[in-house]
Amino acid sequence: MAGELILIIEDEETIARLLQLYLGQAGYRTLVASDGITGLEMHARERPHVVLLDLMLPGLDGLEVCKRIRSWANTPLLMLTARQSEEDRILGLELGADDYITKPFSPREVVSRVRAVLRRAGQGDANGETPPGGASPASGSAGEVLRYPGLVVTIPARRVEVEGRAVELTPKEFDLLVLMAHTPDRVFTREMLLNRVWGYDYLGDGRTVDVHIGTLRKKIEHDPGNPRFIKTIWRVGYKFMVPSSVEG
Repeated sequence: MAGELILIIEDEETIARLLQLYLGQAGYRTLVASDGITGLEMHARERPHVVLLDLMLPGLDGLEVCKRIRSWANTPLLMLTARQSEEDRILGLELGADDYITKPFSPREVVSRVRAVLRRAGQGDANGETPPGGASPASGSAGEVLRYPGLVVTIPARRVEVEGRAVELTPKEFDLLVLMAHTPDRVFTREMLLNRVWGYDYLGDGRTVDVHIGTLRKKIEHDPGNPRFIKTIWRVGYKFMVPSSVEG
């Protein structure tokens, strides 16, 4: 898996150099942009396999960079954030970031996260998109369609319909939905979801899962506060439920 291109969008030169050093030692190629506009230009031109994105950037901030990248590509994107910016972290995840890493961080942890997101991406095209007809590792066999009252998930096309209306999900939202919908009534802990969807053994924060479940509910549930499909199991995790009928 060595040789993939990692785009680092980080204005602190010391941090950028440290990431370059460790990622280079792990066999990855790196590019560095010190501001958001340059980062977007590099992304469009170079088509990196992973983006490491600082939230606090001069000019165009990381949240806007994340939003713009997500408007044209599904490149795995890890945010680099300060511990005190809880609201920014949540907003970044809602905008489509795959996960976040809080500063100060271990460079070895960053390398582990990069390896994990590359495994989950399945080495699709250099833009981080799933090849046509391909399924996520969490998605089951190709060609499968999951049908439940009011919900249809077409896995190869990564398409979701709620009562006949197409809804757009981020890659992680889709993978979470498919993983749980394959086995209704099975309870998944946050650690299990991190391992199966994000691809690492609880290196991340369980809040990442909670935010993605929240945004997924907003898109597929009539009432996210009283969900029909994705139920919270108190102090444990989540499970997918099959509704008995479609609500009017």
